[in-house]
Amino acid sequence: MDGFDQHERLLLTDIDELRNRFPNTQDLYREVCALMFFRYGLTPTANKLYQLVRKGSMSAPAEALNRFWENLREKSRVSISHPDLPDSLRDAAGEVIAKLWVTAQTEAEKSFASLKDDFFSKLNEAAENVRLANNDREIAQNELEILSAELSQQKIEADELRHEITSLESKKSVIEKQSVSLKEDLDTSLLRLDDARRELSLEIQKMRESSKLAEERLAANEKRALLEIDRERTLSIRIQKALELAQSELKIASDIHRGELAEQQKQIVTLVQKIGSLEGTIMAANEKQINSNLEISDLRVRLAAAQDEGLILRKELDDFRTESIKKKRSNEGSATMSKLIIERKSKNAEK
Repeated sequence: MDGFDQHERLLLTDIDELRNRFPNTQDLYREVCALMFFRYGLTPTANKLYQLVRKGSMSAPAEALNRFWENLREKSRVSISHPDLPDSLRDAAGEVIAKLWVTAQTEAEKSFASLKDDFFSKLNEAAENVRLANNDREIAQNELEILSAELSQQKIEADELRHEITSLESKKSVIEKQSVSLKEDLDTSLLRLDDARRELSLEIQKMRESSKLAEERLAANEKRALLEIDRERTLSIRIQKALELAQSELKIASDIHRGELAEQQKQIVTLVQKIGSLEGTIMAANEKQINSNLEISDLRVRLAAAQDEGLILRKELDDFRTESIKKKRSNEGSATMSKLIIERKSKNAEK
C-alpha cells in the first residue's frame, strides 16, 4: 500500500511538470496518456485521466485517449515501398516487420515491467526502512524524553542533597562551637574543683596537725598530772582521796577525748573516701566527655553536684574544727580546774 501511494505521488508530480510545459488541454491529456502507458505501465482510461488532470470537459480526456490509441496503432505499422517488390511481398514484409516491432515492444514492456517491479520493490524496501527509521527515531525520542525527565529529577534530588549538606554543615558548625564552649566551661569547673580539692587537703592536713598537737598536749597533761600525783601521794588521806578523785575525773576526760579523737579520725577517713569518690566521679566524667560530647550536659550536672558536696564537706570540716576547738578548750579548762582543785586541797592539807 505504501508502494502504491509512492507510485501515485510520483505520477502526480510528473503531471504537475507537464501542466507547465503543455498549456493546451488536448496536448496535456496526450502527454499524460503517454506518461502512464510508457513510463508507469498503466492503461490510461478517460475517468482516470480526468481524475488526474481535472481540466476541460469529460469529452476532452476521451478524445485525447482515442487519438493516443490511433497514433500508437499507426506507429506499430511498418510500410515498405520499393519499385521492384510486388504488392503481396511488400505487404507480407510489412506484416513481418510489424510483428517484429510488436514482439520487440512486448519484450521491452516485459523488461520495463521487470525493472518497474524491481524499482517498486526497492522503493517499498526503502519506504520500510524509512518507517523503521521513523520508529527508531520515535523510540529514541521517547527514550530521550525519559532520560531528560530522569536527568531533571536527578538535578532536583542533587539540589535537595546540596541544601541538606549545607544545613548539616551549619548544624555541625553550631555544635562544634557549643562543644568548644562546653569544653571551656568544663575545664574551668575542673580547675575550680582542683582548687577546692587542694584547699580541702590543706584543711585536712591542718586538722591532722591540730589533732596531733592536741594529743601531745593531752599526753603532757597526763604526764604532768601523774608526776603531781606521785609527789602528793605521801600527803594525807584527804589529799589522797582528792587525788584519786582528780585522777578519776582526768581518766574520764581522757576517755572522752580519746573517743572524740577516734570519732574525728573516722570522720577524716570518711572525708578521704568521699574525696576519692569525687576523684572517681571526675575521672568517669572525663572519660564520658572524651567518648561523646552529648554527655557533657550530664557531666556538668554531676560536676555541680560534686562541687555542692565539696562545699558541704568543707562546711562539715569547718564545723568539725569549731567543735574540736571548743572541746579542746573545754578539756583544757577541765585540766586547769582539776589542777586548781588539787592545789587548793594541798593548801588546805598544809594548814
